[in-house]
Amino acid sequence: MQDKKTQDKVIIRIELPTNAYFMSGIRDFTLKMIENTTDFSKQWAYRFQSVVDELCNNAIEHGSNPNDFILITFISDPEKSIEITVEDHGKNSEKIANKILAKYKSNSKKSQLELGIRGRGLAYIVEKWTDELEITDRQNGGVKVRVKKYLNDPEFQTDNKHDPTHLKLTI
Repeated sequence: MQDKKTQDKVIIRIELPTNAYFMSGIRDFTLKMIENTTDFSKQWAYRFQSVVDELCNNAIEHGSNPNDFILITFISDPEKSIEITVEDHGKNSEKIANKILAKYKSNSKKSQLELGIRGRGLAYIVEKWTDELEITDRQNGGVKVRVKKYLNDPEFQTDNKHDPTHLKLTI
C-alpha cells in the first residue's frame, strides 16, 4: 500500500527520439504541466520550460547517437516540488558525469562574455533557475541529469506583485 505522500505525486515518463523536431512538443508539455500543477508565475513557467529545453538539447546533441532516444521524467509533488530527470544512452560506454560537472563548475566561474554563445546552459540557465542539480553516470552508459525546484518560495507565485515582466540579460 502506498502512503499518502507517494499517492499525491504525479510521475510522467516520456521517451523522445533524438531528433530536435520533437522538442516543440516537450516545450509545450512542460509549460502546460508547470501552469497546471504549480503556482509559478508565467515568467517562472517559461524559465522552467527553458531548463527542460536545455537539458533535452544537451542530451540529444552531446549524449546520444543518431536514431537513439532520451528519457524525460517529470515528477510533480503538489505544493512541494517539480523534479525533472533527463537521461541519455551516451555515445560510447565512457563515464563522463565527472567531466560534465568539472566543465559546469568551470563555466559557472566565467562571465557570459568569456563563454560566448556556447557553454552557458548548465551554468547560466539550469543552475540559476533550479534548487538542485545532480549529474550522474548511468550504469549501462550515458548520463542522468536531475533538477528540482521547490514550490514554497513566494517569489514564484502568480500573485507576487514584484514579479518582473522582463528579464534583463547583462554581458
